[in-house]
Amino acid sequence: MMGEERSSGMDNLQETPTWAVASICFILILLSIVLEHSLHQITNWLREHKKKALEEAVEKLKSELMLSGFISLVLAALQGPISNIYIPKKYANFMLPCQKGATNTGEKFEEPQRTGASSNFDKHHEGMVPLMSKEGIHQLHIFIFLLASTQLVFSLLIMALGRAKMSSWKAWEEETQSIHYQVANDPVRIRLTRETTFGRRHLGIWSKSTVLLWIKCFFRQFFYSVEKVDYFTLRHGFIIAHMPRNNYFNFQNYIQRSLEDDFKVVVGISPSLWLVVVILLLADVNGLHLYLWIAYFPLIIVLVLGTKLEVILARMALQLKDQTTVVQGAPLVQPDDNLFWFRSPRFVLSLIHFIMFMNAFELAFFLWATWQFGLKTCYHENRGFAVARVASAMIVQIICSYVTLPIYALVTQMGSQYRSALLGERVIESLKQWYARVKKKKQQSSSHQPLISHSNSELGSSRKTSPTEISSPPTAQPTMALAEIISSPGCDEISEVKKESGEANVPSEAVVVELSVFEVN
Repeated sequence: MMGEERSSGMDNLQETPTWAVASICFILILLSIVLEHSLHQITNWLREHKKKALEEAVEKLKSELMLSGFISLVLAALQGPISNIYIPKKYANFMLPCQKGATNTGEKFEEPQRTGASSNFDKHHEGMVPLMSKEGIHQLHIFIFLLASTQLVFSLLIMALGRAKMSSWKAWEEETQSIHYQVANDPVRIRLTRETTFGRRHLGIWSKSTVLLWIKCFFRQFFYSVEKVDYFTLRHGFIIAHMPRNNYFNFQNYIQRSLEDDFKVVVGISPSLWLVVVILLLADVNGLHLYLWIAYFPLIIVLVLGTKLEVILARMALQLKDQTTVVQGAPLVQPDDNLFWFRSPRFVLSLIHFIMFMNAFELAFFLWATWQFGLKTCYHENRGFAVARVASAMIVQIICSYVTLPIYALVTQMGSQYRSALLGERVIESLKQWYARVKKKKQQSSSHQPLISHSNSELGSSRKTSPTEISSPPTAQPTMALAEIISSPGCDEISEVKKESGEANVPSEAVVVELSVFEVN
């Protein structure tokens, strides 16, 4: 009899061998310590190498793991109370994901029968059923864990594969300093706009029709979506628009730093995306076949987005042709927010984040349904559709990594504004430390000197060197300030300062910085 009871697997901790309890506890604690130590080591390595954006991404990853762990803890703690909430049977049969009364093996479901002390309890709940069973809560727990894990893995894969695809850009950047590049883009060289390499790539008969342009760009994204001439032209346009005197600016490093800033956005699941999870779970009603057609939603979005980014490149070429028929030196394209949806290049990043999440959700749901219910379930009624869903998720992963992300990284730099990654993390950190020292000295001097003498000394010092400028030797020529960081400390964009002619006191190649940005609490 005891052997039968033990083989049934219904023993609690009082009847479980201590070595089994201790072994499981040891393994769980060991895995947790290894994970925590690994994340700590990664954070230290990123801090030593001044990778602040990636360090923030790891911190966000920790917060996502903490959130998933908290959800798991709540579900485990409230598993009993939730299963003791009863609702009328008529509501329990409303909006079911699968047909009531059948399992994956086709057997009919039978309600458990209570005897003894529980019979009185059943009399008070006649015609009632639990809101959610303990087994259902456990299955929901597993789904949330799979979703968070899949989102994390997909984010890491897309960024890793995308950066591997963009590794050739380093050689392109080095080529811009070669003699061959300087000769090919000599300012005295005059060509027709259509005869430039950029013009021949993006201008043609098909560019005169919007429909033909979109069709051409749709297929182009699969074959050489970003060419060397695209990189050279957009690099030249970016430098001329924002920092015309810096011919040695490393555009490729700037793109890499911008991607690191973007990674900390897409690595987690935002509250709005958790709301999408709730909506999808609510809409999973039997007969709608939600997970059959929603599997193709990320694929459609990623194809449309890739086409749009290719269209933006073609629109830049068309604008260049409309502005002038003759090009002197390298073709000069103009950064413009109007080329993007809603005049917002950052909206593209939101779409990529949504695509990655939906793709992760689809694959996580497929793995969860297969793990919990097997292949013979209402979620996999058609084996062909099930295979197509997995294939669609893999295709989206490949397209997003090798096609969409590289062209996004290049094209979105051509907005009217650019980011703080332009200055570099070390420069920003140095400016913050410098400003903190200046502010501290100013506070100390004001506490020891009269107000009038302090004002005079401050006025005199401002005539010598402006405290808000970091400059090269002065010049009397009209100049353009490089960049100005916008008002708040958390802002990740820098707006261009308009050209101010006739101001001889503004030094050439100056970096004008709003010092309130570097406020150190």
